[in-house]
Amino acid sequence: MGGCVSVSSQSTCSSRSNGERMSPSCLCIDMLRRKRSRRTFSDHVATLQHLSSIPNRMITNGKSSNSCIFTQQGRKGINQDAMIVWEDFMGEDVTFCGVFDGHGPHGHMVARKVREMLPLKISSFMNSSESEPMTSGSSVNCCNGNVKSDVVDPVKDIPVEEGVESSWREAFLKAYKSMDKELRSHPNLDCFCSGSTAVSVIKQGRNLFIGNIGDSRAILGSKDSNDSMVAVQLTVDLKPDLPKEAERIKRCKGRVFALQDEPEVQRVWLPFDDAPGLAMARAFGDFCLKEYGVISIPEFSHWTLSDRDKFVVLASDGVWDVLSNEEVVEIVSSSPTRSSAARILVEHAAREWKAKYPTSKMDDCAVVCLFLDGKMDTESDNEEQSFSSATLQSNHSGNVMESDDGQHSEPCLQRNFTVRSSEDNEHNSRVPVGVDNAGGGEDQNWSGLEGVTRVNSLVQLPRFSEERPGQ
Repeated sequence: MGGCVSVSSQSTCSSRSNGERMSPSCLCIDMLRRKRSRRTFSDHVATLQHLSSIPNRMITNGKSSNSCIFTQQGRKGINQDAMIVWEDFMGEDVTFCGVFDGHGPHGHMVARKVREMLPLKISSFMNSSESEPMTSGSSVNCCNGNVKSDVVDPVKDIPVEEGVESSWREAFLKAYKSMDKELRSHPNLDCFCSGSTAVSVIKQGRNLFIGNIGDSRAILGSKDSNDSMVAVQLTVDLKPDLPKEAERIKRCKGRVFALQDEPEVQRVWLPFDDAPGLAMARAFGDFCLKEYGVISIPEFSHWTLSDRDKFVVLASDGVWDVLSNEEVVEIVSSSPTRSSAARILVEHAAREWKAKYPTSKMDDCAVVCLFLDGKMDTESDNEEQSFSSATLQSNHSGNVMESDDGQHSEPCLQRNFTVRSSEDNEHNSRVPVGVDNAGGGEDQNWSGLEGVTRVNSLVQLPRFSEERPGQ
């Protein structure tokens, strides 16, 4: 059940025409540096086939040298969650992590497409920015984790660390935009009313660079001054109940309202029909709503790590619906082995679904745990892969063998709140600095909804009337 596609760097080195060997970390970058021409569907297939030969890239249940990942199918059909950990991404001490939660009839395919292509796009745009004059006068490589804030870019006379953050921000924004554009033009993937969330984190030395759309979430497990584990929420759940998100959607003629049977779940609707009822304000795909305020521009943020920061957890909303940030940190930090942390967290979420919402269909769950000290425990192969038979059975159609069938108050940053018990009102510990709402607007510490049962991301597919208002 190991998730690493390849563990041998030598087996993935390709040869240049002059006989030189390429380093594995430069494999994808070299591919993306080639002159771009009009890409056909066969080009995309070739690119995806090439990914399987890249080392330290993990997309299925398992562990790596500093992380573990696990996903389990819910009770709604095919597993629409996807996840990735890519170590030595663009260089040493640079790790890419991502969780993608699809929705709609083709959501599983959208999520997997984003998982495959978004990291390549980020590396491509970051590589392009490195070759620009802005950084040509500096000896600091943007993929080098040893960036010193007292070094100054001679061209712009700004600290290099600030310049690196700006480069990553630009790379994230361009990559997300390009990803959505590619989905729109994909010949064999209908994204009109299907889409995916995306929370992606790049760890570069002591820095975390984070891009987020939708309601998947990233949190940080850290120790406070009393040496107790606390949770720090790194991303905001970008849902239609956030005032600035709702304002943008309404300004674009989209509608935001809740159904009678779920009065606290705000959804996005077309201006001329009560469809599709999307429960998030930003997403890849969902092109039926892109003209009406739903965007794919990520919220970008930067977090500087300290010795007190221990691990990062990325997860889809199936986890946050039933577990608080603090509960997740407690579960991960108390796991008997680091390599089992993601699996144990998913199993806790599954039990909470059954206990709290026995009449609701459990959502898919996907978890990435990245340990910041770069260490994993040593254990036998039997322990490492000791998945319960029940877990394997419920997980059979969405993981290792992936198939394509398949009024506004200001609460604290806590749960996803699509599902929440009324008595669970924990206080937030501390919030990340440097959060930038890339779609416009000031920093907002908004959360989601309380006291509702689990609902689908989409209520229904568009059923356009033959005559639209005003025609």
